[in-house]
Amino acid sequence: MQNSVVLVTGAAAGIGAACIAAFNAAGWNCVGVDRTYPSTAARLASPTVLCCGGDVSRGPDWQRWLDETYQQYGRLDAVINNAGIAGPICDFLEYPDDAFDAVMAVNARGVFLGTKYSAARMIAAGTTGAIVNIASNAGLAGSPRIVGYSASKHAVIGITKSAAKAFATRNVRVNAICPAPTDTAMVRNLEQYSSAEQVRTALTAGTPMGRYGEPAEIAAAALFLSSAAASFITGAIVPVDGGSVA
Repeated sequence: MQNSVVLVTGAAAGIGAACIAAFNAAGWNCVGVDRTYPSTAARLASPTVLCCGGDVSRGPDWQRWLDETYQQYGRLDAVINNAGIAGPICDFLEYPDDAFDAVMAVNARGVFLGTKYSAARMIAAGTTGAIVNIASNAGLAGSPRIVGYSASKHAVIGITKSAAKAFATRNVRVNAICPAPTDTAMVRNLEQYSSAEQVRTALTAGTPMGRYGEPAEIAAAALFLSSAAASFITGAIVPVDGGSVA
């Protein structure tokens, strides 16, 4: 997959940054998208990494990122829809309406738009492509204290399965990864709701391996699903979770 091109959202930190590192190390050109980046496309750290700023919940931003990707590299082989926010932790009845909308905008609408616009460009170019959506094990079961996050990740799984069937004969594969809690800033921010030790214990209680995942472990799965080695895999919902759903 040397000189292949991947676009990664939420690329500035955590799983997104790990994806940039893993794909770049494997010889891919990378386009990193993050709301913390300047809006004008620029080089970041390496001549094979382009960074773009914007909002994953806005269609025009997606169109701009894809235009810049094709202008720079002339192709797009994979997209990792990783950008996401956690939202508050609270009782279901106390969950704020606007917080629910904000989480759904990034986590669900952002993945829908990324899947839709990226697949359209890949199909129009007549190339083979892969889309990997980062869901969560919270998208596989109810999570009443993070209802917005859980609902959004259930939506990601639905989008993934629907898109996989829609594009199966058009050479675009669509899969999702469901990580268990992973050692990222998003998870560490949850520790504000209690002591760090209590939060870590609670979040890893259902993980047989007894620890957080590492961003690089999620990135490795994304790299595999984007590669030719996964050419007959589409519509898969892949837990990378230390045995949580075993």
